Amino acid sequence: MYRIINRRKIRQLRKMRFWRRRSSDLTKPRLCIFKSSRHIQAQLIDDNKGTVIASASSIETEIKSTGLRGKPMAVKVGGLIAERAKKAGVSSVVFDRNGFTYHGRIQVLADSAREAGLQF
Repeated sequence: MYRIINRRKIRQLRKMRFWRRRSSDLTKPRLCIFKSSRHIQAQLIDDNKGTVIASASSIETEIKSTGLRGKPMAVKVGGLIAERAKKAGVSSVVFDRNGFTYHGRIQVLADSAREAGLQF
């Protein structure tokens, strides 16, 4: 028999693995990434207060107007979230890939945020 793979459940398990490690140290804000098939979003979240410090998305007009898709779009979003984090006074974050595997657009976004000055 064939085994049915439930991708959402596997992603949830990877997400919970991160939260088990994260719950011990909440001193740094969390850079949380979400990607869909078309867009990518990044939020800088302070878990102690439960507030969003900064956010960037490919849906915003300044990125959407460039007409970029895929990895080049993720580079722009990574640079933008790093710039907004610097304005908010944040230089060091914890990277939360939200259960997504670390390759492709997620990896490119993380690398561009590092190049722009964020420390993971």
